[in-house]
Parts: sequence; structure tokens; C-alpha cells
Amino acid sequence: MIQRFIEIGEGYSDIYELLELAKGNSHRVSKLFAFHTTIQDKQVASLAVAFKPTKLGDFQAIYICREGIPNPDVKPNQRYTLFADVANELGLQIITLDVKPSSMFHEKELYYQHLIGILRMNRYLPPMQ
Repeated sequence: MIQRFIEIGEGYSDIYELLELAKGNSHRVSKLFAFHTTIQDKQVASLAVAFKPTKLGDFQAIYICREGIPNPDVKPNQRYTLFADVANELGLQIITLDVKPSSMFHEKELYYQHLIGILRMNRYLPPMQ
């Protein structure tokens, strides 16, 4: 199985696209994630939606808005509230994890491989087959 993060943006206006992807494909949504981290003394969150794997090609997409949303535990904000509303609509819980910031990795792809490893280890994503 191929699992890949697809970055939509950093969560400013592109968060609305992430929400529409989740609502428009509600039958395919598997999990919702909030990855919390600290960047230059700022508490931020990345929001992500994991879809069920495709039947053809065995591909699992995880759409993400990376590190552009204030951590809602520190600073409540409307973007996170909208994400929580979609979670309620879909009947899903937001899985929250504390992770390293992407700036600790030399390449974004290494960061995403790190996240996939964490998600597999915690059994939020299926293992490689």
C-alpha cells in the first residue's frame, strides 16, 4: 500500500478546501488528525484528513494543512472549530498527536515519512503490505 501526504497549504484559506474534501468524500474519510508542535516559541497545529485506500492501486491519501493554525488548546480559533464541526458531522474523533516540527527535517518528504511511521506504529494507518 502506498500512503502519501498531500499538502494543500498551511491552513489559512486552504483549510476550507480541506473541509470540503472531507465533507464531499465523507464515505471515504478514515481518520482526522491534529498534529501539535512548537515553531519559534509558537504553538501551532497541522490538520489532516486520511482517506480509505483506493481499491485500484491501493493508494491512501492523507491531505494536510501544515503548521499554519494556532494550537486550539493555547489560542482557540475559528479554523480549528470548523474542523471540529466537520468531525462531528462525520461522527469521528480528532486524533491529536504532539510531533516534531517539519523544520527539523532537511526535506518535507522526510517529515511526512516520519509522520506516516508514527501513524502506522499507533495503528491509525494500516501497515505496509
